[in-house]
Amino acid sequence: MLQPSPDLLRRPFRGSVALRQGLLTRGQLRTSAWRRLRPDVYVAADRPVTHLVQADAVALVAPPAAVFGGRTAAVRHGARHLAGPDDPVEVVLPPGVRWHPTSGVLVRTASLDGDVVTDGRWCWTSGTRTALDLTRRGDEDEAVVLLDQLVLAGVAELSAVRAAAAALPRCRGSAQARRVAAAADGRAESPQETRLRLLLARSGLPLPVAQFVVRQGSRFVARVDFAWPDRRLAVEYDGAWHGEPEQFARDRERLNRLLAAGWRVVFVTARDMHRPQELVARVAAALEA
Repeated sequence: MLQPSPDLLRRPFRGSVALRQGLLTRGQLRTSAWRRLRPDVYVAADRPVTHLVQADAVALVAPPAAVFGGRTAAVRHGARHLAGPDDPVEVVLPPGVRWHPTSGVLVRTASLDGDVVTDGRWCWTSGTRTALDLTRRGDEDEAVVLLDQLVLAGVAELSAVRAAAAALPRCRGSAQARRVAAAADGRAESPQETRLRLLLARSGLPLPVAQFVVRQGSRFVARVDFAWPDRRLAVEYDGAWHGEPEQFARDRERLNRLLAAGWRVVFVTARDMHRPQELVARVAAALEA
């Protein structure tokens, strides 16, 4: 009986190629040892299917000139939380190349102009090009959220994205790309922090300082999400992870240090974000107190 080669166990493969090369029999390919990802593309059944695995499967059947873009490129750059196994694999084709894949693939046609990196097997858009492409589409606020995450993950540098956006000729999404690049700050540690920053920026309140380090003399007290240092007021987004017992204790110690240093803290939850007017009023009242 044929024993599967290590290559078949590590990554997706074309079933027809495995049969032609004698790596598997047709009967073996039909067993539960293999999972079918796409027509003629399989992977070992015990291999976790991630977005990268789905992308590898798409690459086996895509045109040679295809390049991964969008969120798939961001995942290739290391931001693996930005796309899951059920999200479409994003592919960029140069002008003149046509491909009509089955479901699960999002195809765009665009000139790549050398904005491509490779690992020797597959190609994907550079970090700056990936970020620029993602800022040009979808909801504008969510594009700012996404750009902040890309900068935080090290996929792209904000200054480079801003320069690339400024250099864009007039085209679809170019104006949004410039607005998004200007609105991003690359400091937020979570999507909700970016959304909260955008809300505060539009509220008419004095602009806070993001990721402000509070010190008492030369002693470090805490780093807060947003601060009005002259009022000694901080606004903190309180995510679900703060409910973990050990983290809860650390948060309370941190809060006590802030209070001892003469600071006040307004905590914001996901529920508050659905009531923006009430939230802004609460922050305004704290600023006036």
